[in-house]
Amino acid sequence: MELTRKKTIVTGAASGIGQALIAELCKQDVQIVAVDVRPIDLSAFEHPERITPLAFDLSRPEQVDALFEQALGLLGRIDLFVANAGFAYYEHLNHADWEHMERIFQVNVFSAIHAALKMQELNRHKPYRVVITASAMAYIPLPKYALYSSTKAALHAFADSHRWQLSDPRSLVLVYPIATRTAFFQQASSKTPVPWPSQTPQEVARAILRGIEADQTSIFPSDVFRVGLKLRAVLPFLHRLIQWREQVRKK
Repeated sequence: MELTRKKTIVTGAASGIGQALIAELCKQDVQIVAVDVRPIDLSAFEHPERITPLAFDLSRPEQVDALFEQALGLLGRIDLFVANAGFAYYEHLNHADWEHMERIFQVNVFSAIHAALKMQELNRHKPYRVVITASAMAYIPLPKYALYSSTKAALHAFADSHRWQLSDPRSLVLVYPIATRTAFFQQASSKTPVPWPSQTPQEVARAILRGIEADQTSIFPSDVFRVGLKLRAVLPFLHRLIQWREQVRKK
């Protein structure tokens, strides 16, 4: 998909991968609606005139619907939707807490799937892309990230199934970053170590744009992780070795 002059929504835009992605998109003359629950600092971008910041709580379906309505009024159409908003818990799960579980699924899973289906409705006869930030933990869940890993695995399974009913399977793209060096892990818990290996949000953003332009349906920003997935097929114990290593580091 050619990105120049595309009308785009990016969620989770105030920092991390979302902020880095907007900075890269601005270089390609893309008009962007940047969405976050927090204020977005437009001075961080080279071409702020190409960005319209909006504040929405994407854990609520009516807010996602309102985002589409307002973005269509601003852009006229939506060619690319990047569902990047999400957060993690880093924790021992010791008791049942429905609201605790519901919150992370609302933001990480429900809002992304809802947006993907709305994009499908809006663009039935036009090419479009929905890019969802999943995680390497969709493949290799790490200790103390049980709920976060399950949200990313849910997105992975949804995409793998839903592409079969799309006229163009390339319309739905999932990104599988490894640990990204942002404030993400500090937001999960003040004592959260950054898993190894890790990469910068700029590296992830550039990989996402390359993947979109190459019409990939799965984007793996880390070569180390991509090779690791292939090795896992012939070395099944590699999965457990990675989990054991992270568990030891966290004690």
